[in-house]
Amino acid sequence: MSLVRNIARTYRAPGSVVAGLDAQGAREPQLLFFVLLSCGLIFMSQWPGLSRAAALDPSVTLEQRMGGALFGVMFMLPLLLYGVAAILQLALRAVARPVEGIRVRLALFWALLCVTPLMIVHGGLRGFLGADMAVQLFGFVVLAAFLYILGAGLRTVARLARGTQ
Repeated sequence: MSLVRNIARTYRAPGSVVAGLDAQGAREPQLLFFVLLSCGLIFMSQWPGLSRAAALDPSVTLEQRMGGALFGVMFMLPLLLYGVAAILQLALRAVARPVEGIRVRLALFWALLCVTPLMIVHGGLRGFLGADMAVQLFGFVVLAAFLYILGAGLRTVARLARGTQ
């Protein structure tokens, strides 16, 4: 199934999509694609807000802001996400049975990829409205969607790990 269809289907049944991706045999290059695509879309979602900030405070140019965001999102965020996946794997080991690291990374990276459309909308709102209360509330909606998809994905991979052991 296509990537866009899987993302749309994830909002209805996140566990079954993660189980389907796991059944297809998720490998590390595919997971790296998921995380880098997510980071690229997150970087793109920041452009309207960075543009607005540069227009309001010209002491830091748009190019400088874009360079900082590029470094943070495209270089540092993937490393941070791999660290978070390792911590989640240790937490799952303490709570449930041990889960393979690739399955934990699949659940985490897939959850991040699925919320990037919402992050793009959030970035557009931030660019047009600034730091408005509605924009902050929508940010909480994005966070809630991410946690919902991540939780369902982690439950699924923990269940799959119990079935294989």
